[in-house]
Amino acid sequence: MSEMYKIYPVDDLKPGMFVNQVTRQTGQLKIKTQGLVKDHGLIHKLKARGILEVEVDLSRSIISDELTMDSPMEEEGPEEPEKPQASEGETLNESHRLYEQAKSVQSKFFKKVRKGGKVSVTELMGTSADIIDSVFDNPDALCCLTLIKEKDQYLLEHSLNCSILMAVFARHLGFDKELIDELGLAGLMMDVGMATIPEDILSKPGALDGPEMQIVEGHVDFGLELLEQSELDLDVVRDVLANHHERMDGSGYPRGKSGDYLSVYARMAAIVDSYDAMTSERPWRRGMSPTQALKRLLASSQGLLDQSLVQQFIRCVGVHPVGSLVKLKSGKLAIVVRANKVDPLCPVVMSFYSVRTNMYNEVKRLDLSKVQDEIETSVRPEEFKINLTKFFKDVLLKQV
Repeated sequence: MSEMYKIYPVDDLKPGMFVNQVTRQTGQLKIKTQGLVKDHGLIHKLKARGILEVEVDLSRSIISDELTMDSPMEEEGPEEPEKPQASEGETLNESHRLYEQAKSVQSKFFKKVRKGGKVSVTELMGTSADIIDSVFDNPDALCCLTLIKEKDQYLLEHSLNCSILMAVFARHLGFDKELIDELGLAGLMMDVGMATIPEDILSKPGALDGPEMQIVEGHVDFGLELLEQSELDLDVVRDVLANHHERMDGSGYPRGKSGDYLSVYARMAAIVDSYDAMTSERPWRRGMSPTQALKRLLASSQGLLDQSLVQQFIRCVGVHPVGSLVKLKSGKLAIVVRANKVDPLCPVVMSFYSVRTNMYNEVKRLDLSKVQDEIETSVRPEEFKINLTKFFKDVLLKQV
């Protein structure tokens, strides 16, 4: 083989490399193989399609593993002073303001949809952009709010939570900003069509019958029609809207697609959509704790969800996700407010309740990597008759 061509495992691909051809794959799809790898999103898409190994043309690549000549070092300017890190209280309050503002915009949008009024995708793009900016600034604070849920606001909060989680997940996977923007908008739009579903179906406590299920499945087509009317070139959003209820084993809807026919973006959306739904109260079941939901994702990942992406999602949100209610070995209850990427079992928490006395305590910040205490288990607020949403808004935000 010429020195200009080199075989790379797909895991070793980098943006800037020029792929000449696929040399090994598990899928059967015919893929346009020649082209420049522009971002990490394309690399993850190749993995999702079963690509194992590719041939790279180094002469046409923008980067190379080996430096061929010395480059003069750029003259270093004065170092910019680091911005002081905002406290958990500051970031939580700022993110809460954004979340409530986004929920207000989404609520007006949903009301127009229910009444059959004319709506446009562009009405949501500003909200999506604000969410993405906050994800880059304060991902922990915004993630915390996805687990502080209001009763009877599932559709509104689910859309916002999916947008936040899609953006956080995409950032974790190394996607570029443009792609993260599109995935955040996709999360916001995934279930817009659910606003057209009759309330008696949405709130039915038991299993849906065949005709009712067909009505629910129609929310996918509504979202796609809304996107088509916008005439915007948003292929990733279209992909997510069409396929977020499809499953790896072909058991999903509306087309029963499976495996190689599902992009990495659709697979991510399936995970995010399932996780937020499982941690929410629904008319037919109680919500799970975040840790229970992550275990359920793992249990179902073999047949329904992409197992490698489920593992990545757990690494992204943590074993005890930000916003989780946890019981400490000291007998206190606490909310996880900041992740610890180095030691996921030792996040920063805010303790506020004594299990031994069944009484609220003064809110106290604990960095579990620096104190003699640790998480014993993840719990649900109902186990201790705690209204976590009311406490979060009325007490925690004010005290921190």
